[in-house]
Amino acid sequence: LFAVLVALYEEPEKPNSALDFLKHHLGASAPENPEIEALRLEVAEMKEKYEAVLEENKKLKMKLAQYEQPQEEKQGE
Repeated sequence: LFAVLVALYEEPEKPNSALDFLKHHLGASAPENPEIEALRLEVAEMKEKYEAVLEENKKLKMKLAQYEQPQEEKQGE
């Protein structure tokens, strides 16, 4: 907060609203950038893909475990 107040003090062209200046610099009311929204969507998609891959990995490990168990039994005999 102190740094933002100093930036406001040092601003050569004073803004009409000091409160808006503070909000903008603190990120409280930053205008939504289309790139940010696109990145958020991409992150959400990647999370879904990640969860799907984890689930597939779990299923494949279970399948593999089924095939490995009989071989271990044969080696023990």
